[in-house]
Order: sequence, then C-alpha cells, then structure tokens
Amino acid sequence: MTVLVTGAGGQLANELVRTAPKGVDLVALSERELDITDPDAVERTVLRLRPEAIVNAAAYTAVDKAESDVDAAFLVNRDGARSLAESAHRHGAWLVHISTDFVFDGTSGTPYLPESMPHPVSVYGASKLAGDMAVRHACPSAAIIRTAWVYASEGKNFVHTMLRLMRERGSVRVVADQVGSPTNARGLAACCWRVIERKATGLFHWTDAGVASWYDFAMAIAELGMATGALSRPATVEPIRTADYPTPARRPAYSVLDKTSTWQVLGLAGEHWREPLRRTLEEIAKDLCHGECVHG
Repeated sequence: MTVLVTGAGGQLANELVRTAPKGVDLVALSERELDITDPDAVERTVLRLRPEAIVNAAAYTAVDKAESDVDAAFLVNRDGARSLAESAHRHGAWLVHISTDFVFDGTSGTPYLPESMPHPVSVYGASKLAGDMAVRHACPSAAIIRTAWVYASEGKNFVHTMLRLMRERGSVRVVADQVGSPTNARGLAACCWRVIERKATGLFHWTDAGVASWYDFAMAIAELGMATGALSRPATVEPIRTADYPTPARRPAYSVLDKTSTWQVLGLAGEHWREPLRRTLEEIAKDLCHGECVHG
C-alpha cells in the first residue's frame, strides 16, 4: 500500500513516518518537493506514485502573519487542499485532510461537535474552513480531521517554546482565558492510520482527552519538565488575560472539540493530555542528556 504524505518535516508528517504500519510504502514530500498550490505538480505526483491514500498535512499555519498575508493563506489552505482532493478523487485515492479548531469562534460553552456550525474569527481559520469545504466538494469520500494545539518532541511548538523560555528566564507569562485541548502528534498520527485502515469518511474531531487553558498547559510543562529532567530548575508560570497579550489574529476563547463520535467510529480513544505530554518530555530529556553527553 502506497501512502503519500504532504508537509514532510512537519510534526504530524514526522510521526506518520515513524509509526507507519508494516506493508505501507510511505512517501513523505516537503513543500519544496511538492507544491500543493500547483495543480499540475499535484497531478503528476499522484499519477507517478499511484497512492492508495493521501494525508494532507501541509498547511499555512502562521496564524498572525495570515492576517496580512491573506492570499498566501488561502492559496495553500484552500486552493492547495482542493488540488489534492480533485486529484485524489480522479485516481481513487483515499484522502485524509487535516483541519483545525480555528474554524470555530470560541463562543460555545460546550465542546464543539463535528456538525457544529463553523464561524472562524481569523484569516487562518477562514482559510482552513474554505479548504474543508473545497475538499468535501471535490472529494466527497474524504476524511477531514479537525485537531488543535499540536505538539511533538521535535519541531516548533508550544512545549519547546515554554521549555526554552523557562530555561532562559525562569518564569513565563501565559494566557489563562483561552481553553482547548493539547494534542500529541503521535496520537494524531494513530488517528490518521486508523482512518486509512477503516476507510472512514466524513468529519472527525481528534485531540487528546481532557481540557486545559494555555496556562494549565504551561503549568504542566513546568511540573512534568522537572519530574522528567527536561528542566533542570523550577520555573514559575504567571496567568495573564488575552487582553494583556494582544495579537494580530483573534483566537477562539473556547475551542474544545467533542471527540465522542470519532472514538466510536474508529474504536480509538485518546489519552488524557498529561500522559502523552509526560512521554514527550521524557523523550526531550533523553535527547538533551544524549546531546550533553556527546558534546560535554
């Protein structure tokens, strides 16, 4: 079975490579190797590889930059997604498209269901929603997986940013009035593989279980960072309001995704977010120790 993954080098693509099941011939292509905004390049690649499944993990994810770079965000997140969907549909490939909690406005008081009405409040969210709609129109059999707050032991993410700032400064100030659910990229990869295995169709929500504010997330990083050795000294975390940390793009204040139907359809339940966070910090600590031993 050949599986094409776009966005090689990103957190999800890396985990898909690491966790590919036996018998899968996985081809992960970076933006440089496959520009999904070029329909001809997409078509040539799909014709050459003849993949049974495609995972679109490529996206324009610079949330704040998108506010002033609107065309670029829509070019990748809408038009690029459409090109992949059209080619997948033409050649009978199973498409798994990765979306985001930013399609919602954050005014709900309860977790968002897959069928909840989207209402993005940022250019990034609007571009991702446009991509979801383009995928569903071009490839009705596609699976769209919405996720949030993704991190891994490698790459640019909130966990690594917090660890760096905690090491450098000993304290951080983190927004406490934005609530969602962290997502370990390895668990998201497992969800993708199960969708491909079951040829599941439709709209799915996937994050790790449980709820947290960014402040809660940072507190756990500080606590578990000390417990695992990812941090060598304690760090303090100060809660602040969104209003105290203005950004060009609005963020949903509440973007918890309801995963119940996804768990039922896939037969796969997510762990509480603290467990994969602990394992990730253990991996980071191990890499840190190895680096110090090699260079020390």
